[in-house]
Amino acid sequence: MVPFDYPYVLAGRKSPDRLPKLIAAHQQALAQASRRSDDVRVLIGKSMGSRVGCHVAADEPDILALVCLGYPLRASSGAIRDEALLALRSPILFVQGSRDVLCPLGHLERVRKKMSAESSVYVVDGGNHSLEVGKRQLREDRMTQAEVESRVLEAIRVFLKRWA
Repeated sequence: MVPFDYPYVLAGRKSPDRLPKLIAAHQQALAQASRRSDDVRVLIGKSMGSRVGCHVAADEPDILALVCLGYPLRASSGAIRDEALLALRSPILFVQGSRDVLCPLGHLERVRKKMSAESSVYVVDGGNHSLEVGKRQLREDRMTQAEVESRVLEAIRVFLKRWA
């Protein structure tokens, strides 16, 4: 695994750069990681990182699979950002909270029906955009956040075993 930060984060800014600069930074990090290891074949990202990763994977035929944690399908303007998803060829796992306002599950299902890439969804019941479940929901389900996260990791493991 090779984590990286986008240039705006390294510069201490809160506002992300425009999409082309984010894509370029992601491509550069992928190229650097690929030089260190031939095993860089799966992209995993959280929120914006997952969206940018999908743009990168659409142009990278060597990517075997993608895992998107909290994909931000809906822009702050309300527009549905599905262009990268529709261009993908690599299988993708969406890990989404059922209360994620940036990716309503109904919207995601409509986009998935239009996608040519194989896709699946793991839903964190009661989870928000950060996959955090509220305390009341956790009590009702007799679970801890750590158990929720363990289940997420298991879903990712099963997905990667199939595709990567």
